[in-house]
Amino acid sequence: MKYLLEVDKLTVHVGPKSLLHNVSFKVPEGRITAIVGASGSGKTTIASCVMRLLPPSLEIIHGEIFFDHKNLMSLNKEDMRLMRGQQIAMIFQEPLWAFNPLMTIGRQLDELLAAHHHDNKDDRKYKILEVLAKVELSNAKEIVNRYPHQLSGGQRQRAMIAQALVTNPRLIIADEPTSNLDVTLQARIMDLFRHFKQEGMTMLLISHDLGMVSHLADEVVILDKGQVVESGPAQSIMHHPKHKHTQKLMEAFA
Repeated sequence: MKYLLEVDKLTVHVGPKSLLHNVSFKVPEGRITAIVGASGSGKTTIASCVMRLLPPSLEIIHGEIFFDHKNLMSLNKEDMRLMRGQQIAMIFQEPLWAFNPLMTIGRQLDELLAAHHHDNKDDRKYKILEVLAKVELSNAKEIVNRYPHQLSGGQRQRAMIAQALVTNPRLIIADEPTSNLDVTLQARIMDLFRHFKQEGMTMLLISHDLGMVSHLADEVVILDKGQVVESGPAQSIMHHPKHKHTQKLMEAFA
């Protein structure tokens, strides 16, 4: 099995306080790996480390992060910027964080493509309409001319997923991607992810929603207070949890 992402003994502090302690896990290529934990367990901090977007108050004390055997910790800022756009993309919990409110959706996707590819303007326009259709925004020609605040919550979420997909990254990090949506929209987004999974996409799914995890994830990493307490195949952990913290999570889900 080939691992696209490998996190090894990652430890992060804020001042003297430890937020992550010796966190290690691997993300197999072409599969969905879920990081599951309560609020404050360190899930989003892991995503920020992988993206190299930690706020200045947080410090990586030690540990390494490898993407396709390349050490992300050793990349300079420009190489990491290219890595974020071309190889790794992130779907944020709140779509409005991902967009500039003063620019149309189409212009933002076009600037992202132009920054990472050398396609001409017509090719970029075709790619944008194609990816918006892929996330089931049927009125794509209208969406490209709208500003983020002019979209519904579900439309913004799909547009943000399109933004993550438009450069054809090899890894998608999805941080609580359905937490702000109603049940119907959650189901539609899950259907999208299930389709992407069938296409062979590699995803790191960060969630406290065990229902979504049970339907989508191949592998699960259970996080508690900044430490990995259990990891392995999703169905094994969901049905036969070994660690007491995992057992409590499953009991609450049941």
